[in-house]
Amino acid sequence: MPWVIAIMVALTVLAAGGGLALDNLADRARGELSGSATVQIIEADPQLRAQQTEAASTLLAQDPSVEALEIVPRETVEDLLEPWLGSDNPEDTVPIPALIDLRMKDAADEATLDRLRAALREAAPGAHIDAQGQWLAPVLSALSALGWMALGLILLLAFTGAAAVWLAARNALGSNRDTIEIVHLLGGNDDQIARIFQRSILADASVGGALGLVIGTAAIWLMGAQFAALDSGLVSGGGLETTDWLVLALVPVGAVVLAVYTARFTVLASLRKML
Repeated sequence: MPWVIAIMVALTVLAAGGGLALDNLADRARGELSGSATVQIIEADPQLRAQQTEAASTLLAQDPSVEALEIVPRETVEDLLEPWLGSDNPEDTVPIPALIDLRMKDAADEATLDRLRAALREAAPGAHIDAQGQWLAPVLSALSALGWMALGLILLLAFTGAAAVWLAARNALGSNRDTIEIVHLLGGNDDQIARIFQRSILADASVGGALGLVIGTAAIWLMGAQFAALDSGLVSGGGLETTDWLVLALVPVGAVVLAVYTARFTVLASLRKML
């Protein structure tokens, strides 16, 4: 039993850690992108594009819904496009739009974006404005689905662990049937017999839970180090916080409680049928 419980706890800690990290990642991404928008000045003529960019930035800076803005340097845009367009003057391959990053005072809802589009229509006809959250909406939806999958895996592992304890208790009862009958003849009741099994399961579950927590925590730490090496802003938002580690520390406690009560229920139910 200790090894079975250790494996279940380790897998549960790993699934819970992954689910919490995905939830943190999605929450931080939504928070950062909820008030962000990007203006693209799509114009083939470089001089006209620069004029429209200046006019758009001046107009947006005066808008009460805009908290801050930044014209993305051309070199930054070219660096972003280099993997697709190559390093030899990408402007010769395709006209590169000018980009303006906006930080809104409130959420970048559709009504606000429509008002800004109308305001930009005359000053910068080549301007297109989009909320950054719309671009990552499919990614955030996928992260949410993975989080629910992690929860489903945790429930499945809890059911599997309870089934393992149930089988172990049933086998122990079968192999000690004669002893149990003698205990009954000597005046022992079902509750006393159940407590004996509970103490045995409690010891096994405690050892297995502690071992599983160590294994699961080590696995999460190794995976976290691998993802941190990617040096990605999006991935770095999925780290575990102090409360998350406390939740993971409660996993073996939950496993012990589940094992003890499953053993008690199994023993009492079996004794009522046995005698």
